[in-house]
Amino acid sequence: DISACKGACCVKGDAGAPIEPDEIIKIANDLDQIKPFMRPELASKISKNNFHYSINEGEQMVSLNKGKECVFVTFDANGTSKCSIEMAFREGKTNFLKPISCHLYPIRVKSFEEFEAINYEKWDICQKACELGESHNIPVFRFLKEPLIRAFGNDFYKELEVIANELEKNA
Repeated sequence: DISACKGACCVKGDAGAPIEPDEIIKIANDLDQIKPFMRPELASKISKNNFHYSINEGEQMVSLNKGKECVFVTFDANGTSKCSIEMAFREGKTNFLKPISCHLYPIRVKSFEEFEAINYEKWDICQKACELGESHNIPVFRFLKEPLIRAFGNDFYKELEVIANELEKNA
C-alpha cells in the first residue's frame, strides 16, 4: 500500500538493499541514463564506484545517502519514494528494472550451500500493505508475482499457485 507507507523501505533501515554483482555492472553501465532521474545533489556525487558497499563476507549493498535513504531514491510531490533506476527503466532509458531485492521486498532471499530460503520480512512499515492484502484476499506471493517470476521463473511461480490452492482446499 504505497499510499500508506510512501515507500518507507527505501528510506528506513540500517543498511542498503542487497545487490548482486551482475546488477552492479548493469547499474554502472547505465549510470549516465539513471542520473537524470536522481535528485541533483546525489546525481552529482555518485560514480560507478560509490553506489554500493560491502558488508559481511563481501555481500554488496546499495549505498545510503548520509546513512539514511537509498542513494537512488527520489520523491514525488506527495513525498512518496520513487526509484530513479526504475524511473529510467519505465522511460526506456535502461533495460534494467531495479535490484531484484528491491523488487521482491518484503521478501528476502538468503542463499545457503544447498538451497535458497525465501522469507517474508515482517516490518511494521508494511502493516498497512498487509491489511490491504488481507482485505482484498491477496497473499504476499500473489502480490509479488512479477518479481517472483523474474527471480525464480514461471515454473516456480506456478508451483506456488498449486501449493496455495492445495492449502486453501485443506483449510
